[in-house]
Amino acid sequence: MTHVEVWLTALALAMDCFVMSIASGIIQKRVVWRPVLIMAFMFGFFQALNPLIGWFCADKFRSEIEAVDHWLAFAVLLFLGVRMIIESFKPEEERNFNPSSYKVIFSLAIATSIDALAMGISFSCMGYTVVSSLLYPLLAIGFVSFVLSLLGVFLGVKCGKGIGKKLRAEMLGGIILVGIGVKVLLEHL
Repeated sequence: MTHVEVWLTALALAMDCFVMSIASGIIQKRVVWRPVLIMAFMFGFFQALNPLIGWFCADKFRSEIEAVDHWLAFAVLLFLGVRMIIESFKPEEERNFNPSSYKVIFSLAIATSIDALAMGISFSCMGYTVVSSLLYPLLAIGFVSFVLSLLGVFLGVKCGKGIGKKLRAEMLGGIILVGIGVKVLLEHL
């Protein structure tokens, strides 16, 4: 992956964190620093950790999937991208949770990073063969998720409920993932 693709992937994966942070900001109605920083850290940490876990799982089966790895990467990215696009059209539901609760923050960090787990499988299929080659993409993913989580809370607090409907962030993230999947497929055909 090029530097641009790494950062676009990081941006796409961070969209769930961004949207969830906007919702948290709307609910909190003010910035409470400790939970906001913990949320941003947890979102960034799990967004960076889960691709590594996915990569380890896929690495165990590399020789069996090498002939179809580009199709697998395409399918995973297409699935994730289309799912994000579909999610962007669902009506915004009133969330009944306390975004300052550490249990809620941990649960949200896990939930928003499931896509990143699948991305780790794609990394394995795209030729990342050693853990050290993953360092740059993982740090980029964690950093972007952290920053967008902070930004999302501030936007949610400042702009209120209307911003979640105006920003089709999940749609943009989905389009980016589908585009990268198509590029991977075309490079290997």
